Amino acid sequence: MTSLPENRPPRISEDDRDTAVRRLQEAYAEGHISHEEMDGLLNQALTAQTHDVLVQALSSLPAEQPATTSTIAVHAGRIQRRGPWRVPRTLKVESAFGKVHLDLSRAVIEHPVIDIELQLGTGRARITVPRDAIVEFENLGAGWKDTRYKPSRYSGPGGPTIRISGTMGFGRLRIRHARR
Repeated sequence: MTSLPENRPPRISEDDRDTAVRRLQEAYAEGHISHEEMDGLLNQALTAQTHDVLVQALSSLPAEQPATTSTIAVHAGRIQRRGPWRVPRTLKVESAFGKVHLDLSRAVIEHPVIDIELQLGTGRARITVPRDAIVEFENLGAGWKDTRYKPSRYSGPGGPTIRISGTMGFGRLRIRHARR
């Protein structure tokens, strides 16, 4: 008599684990969980072998909001956003040849963390962030000139976190805080 294979739950993938870690980090950054809770839940997520254990680690988090991602792309020309415009959770900016100017100082920012992903060929980029914003760089590659950024004295709790990543070809990224 041949026995049937055991009905084992499928193992989780690295993508599932990475998504869980990202959600836990965002929940901590948004103030939904304490540092101690994040440490415990990260350990649980990183050692989980099945989806059930991973779901249990994330069960105390608020429901994930649907992703809001927008892409602004031009081949040649200028990309400019200023004044009262609504900033999505994730903003992708793609330009082969041209200038980019994003002014977030008067923008409507509904998310505590904003991800800006730059894919720029040549040309410069300038980003103006709110006075109380915290700016972080994640995997930002510059092929020619270094990024210019001077942290604000007024950055701190309460302001949005602006995470900037991507690649800059032959241009310079300049980030400054709004004066008002």
